[in-house]
Amino acid sequence: MKKTDLLIPPGKLKIIEAMRTLLEERTFESLTISDIAVTAGVTEGLIYKYFKDKRDLLHHVLKEHYEHFLVQIDRDLQGIDGAVNKLRKIIWSSIERYANHRVFARIILLEVRNSEEYFNSEAYGLVKQFNRILLDIIKEGIAGGEFRDDLPPAYIRNAIFGTIEHSCLNRAIFNEPVSTNEAARIITDLLLNGIKR
Repeated sequence: MKKTDLLIPPGKLKIIEAMRTLLEERTFESLTISDIAVTAGVTEGLIYKYFKDKRDLLHHVLKEHYEHFLVQIDRDLQGIDGAVNKLRKIIWSSIERYANHRVFARIILLEVRNSEEYFNSEAYGLVKQFNRILLDIIKEGIAGGEFRDDLPPAYIRNAIFGTIEHSCLNRAIFNEPVSTNEAARIITDLLLNGIKR
């Protein structure tokens, strides 16, 4: 049990855990509040006490994942010099998160982007925070001469995110394993060296 879990009422914690458990095997759209209540061993009314609806609960689960991920990223980047090395670590950490946290992968890749509510959620605020970390590394690399200066940083960031997400999509959909080290090596090589012979 994490220290922060001690601050969360037991019923709310059961609801959050139930959502995570159900999302391991089922799509968000197939879930009902009743399913979540039964799995959590609580009443439907208790769910509505803590969450506006099941989408609000989904955003909360994603927010928790991103909070942990941002702590991990901050720790992972400690003591790393140079934008290239930081970028390698960010890519590895991102793939590791998708590979080892299927619910996170399913939520971010399949479940939330089709809802306008997501873009106003706390979870999306954390996604933007991660975007800024990556953009800052790219700008550092451009300023230091490690990366090309003729490409907009946002396009480089988009290429990185798109490549990582597509590489991990089968994990989210089909539960196929992802080799973090291999995928990170290939993606980093592709992005840093391009496809030209």
